[in-house]
Amino acid sequence: MFTGIIQAKGRVKDITHPDKGAVFVFNADSLDMSSISIGDSIAVNGVCLTVVDLCDNDFSADVSQETLDCTIFDKMQKGQNVNLEKSLRLNQGIDGHLVSGHVDGIGKVDSIYTEGESTRINIIIGQNLEKYVAKKGSICINGVSLTVNSIENNIIGVNIVPHTFAVTTFDELEVGARVNIEIDIIARHLEKLIN
Repeated sequence: MFTGIIQAKGRVKDITHPDKGAVFVFNADSLDMSSISIGDSIAVNGVCLTVVDLCDNDFSADVSQETLDCTIFDKMQKGQNVNLEKSLRLNQGIDGHLVSGHVDGIGKVDSIYTEGESTRINIIIGQNLEKYVAKKGSICINGVSLTVNSIENNIIGVNIVPHTFAVTTFDELEVGARVNIEIDIIARHLEKLIN
């Protein structure tokens, strides 16, 4: 489990493609890796990955074909910056919201503009996800816990405060960019209970 509070930015150092899936190597220079061991989980752009190799501040993770098919990892390039968060420990507080690291779909940036001190980002989400999203509810975009400020049809609006904009990869987003979307875990389970 994660909180959606990004701890550092990292970078894609290498990608290799065996028959199915891929092996990614990430550089995590600004993330404290002293508590990380092989087998631990790190969320990369909101995707829960298992560390399979460690070397200094680099870590490797296997990425299944399923993950490539369901996330923006299928188009990631070497040198690309990513959001990083180590998994939640039971003795930690939860500053964001509970995030599983299981991406529900891919969104597309519709518009970006300044709104007061914040940056407003409107994102088109799949119509299959719209029913799980509520105004003032939580959503996770590229691993970042955010509040939904508006939803109209299948376009959600979120405001990124200056601190979050500075410490995440949101400052690199452009109109048309694809992003990982994870809906609130409670909404996902409520539907299963009701149906």
